[in-house]
Amino acid sequence: MIHYLSTKMPFWRFVSTTGAISLFWLAPLLLLYVLATPGFAAHLIAGGPALGRFLRQVATNGLPVVFAVNYVSFFIHAMRADRYGVARIPIHLILLDLPVRVLFFIGLHGLVYVLSAYWFGSFGGDRSQALRVVGPTLLRSALFDNLSGVYFYAIVLSALPLKIPALELHLATVRARWASQPQRPDTHAPRFPRLVRWVLFALSIAAMHAALLGVFAATIVLLQSA
Repeated sequence: MIHYLSTKMPFWRFVSTTGAISLFWLAPLLLLYVLATPGFAAHLIAGGPALGRFLRQVATNGLPVVFAVNYVSFFIHAMRADRYGVARIPIHLILLDLPVRVLFFIGLHGLVYVLSAYWFGSFGGDRSQALRVVGPTLLRSALFDNLSGVYFYAIVLSALPLKIPALELHLATVRARWASQPQRPDTHAPRFPRLVRWVLFALSIAAMHAALLGVFAATIVLLQSA
């Protein structure tokens, strides 16, 4: 996917590609959440204020947050690919992207909540109340238990086409170095089929994102209650 997200392409193309990827993952997760939440689909089909609030929430919070986090992450990855080469990005830089994405997601959520209180009168128009609900909301997000969870996992899934090939290449490099050592015992770790490895990578990346979000959100809740 790095060929579609290069620093050498025009700005508008990078933006449009990022937007397409964001929508590609956001739309099915929104549908899944609506269908999996009892009564939610019927509530929206009925139309009226509920549907309007839902669409406004997605348009002013969900899509902008998913796009912004993806844009920053994709651009950083593209710059690293320019510097090191796609197959040579250090593993610590790949893993460093996880807390960066999570922290940026949290920060944007706080900003959007405050702006929603100011512009739309959400949270009773109280901006301090808007900030107080960020921590508890994001704790539920890690469990895919609210719309913020939909946005969060759309961001996680958007990262997989970049992260999984990078981890796969790193694993291949480690194996090659191990095999080149002259005094290594003649044993080989079991090799899983590629699809199994990619599923394991995906689950691991999602779990790490969720764990980081839970830790940061719980810290926010503790600091606010202190």
